[in-house]
Amino acid sequence: MIVIVTLSILSGMWISRIMDRMDRASHPQQYADFVSKYSEEYGVPEYIIYAVIKTESDFDSAAMSEDGAIGLMQLMPDTFSWLTDIQDESYETGMLYDPETNIRYGTYYLSYLYGLYARWPTAYAAYNAGPNNVDEWLTDGRYSKDGMSLYNIPFPETENFVSSVEKSAKLYEELYYKDRSDNYAQT
Repeated sequence: MIVIVTLSILSGMWISRIMDRMDRASHPQQYADFVSKYSEEYGVPEYIIYAVIKTESDFDSAAMSEDGAIGLMQLMPDTFSWLTDIQDESYETGMLYDPETNIRYGTYYLSYLYGLYARWPTAYAAYNAGPNNVDEWLTDGRYSKDGMSLYNIPFPETENFVSSVEKSAKLYEELYYKDRSDNYAQT
């Protein structure tokens, strides 16, 4: 009986370790120096930055969407231009393929959106669909009950994006950050 219990415990631990390794392999921490640097600079939790990169490009710095979004965090050239203007800087659109530039401005944009909406899921929706759409949805009772959170998103792509980022952020947090004390709430 003791042998069976011991084997059960050991096999459970073994399966748990295999699952952990599989999760870590599918949710890497590439570009850690840049993620850490801009997480600290702009106040966005690292696990959220990784989740957006994972969802947007699966860590492919050469990614380009059909709509023209570029790089790791899939920034649109117009958004990038606007963000560089805000920071009184000038970059070429081609710089969006550079991992550090893309992570810097993608993280800055997430920080900006979180500052507007104070809710990560709402910020994710704005990251994907644009703040103008989200502002309209927040004033429409079909999509928001409190004017701050979206309970229904009319764009399926945006709904899927928000769901994917939330799931990925939760997994990144559990895999890599559960023992850290972040002061960021995911509400």
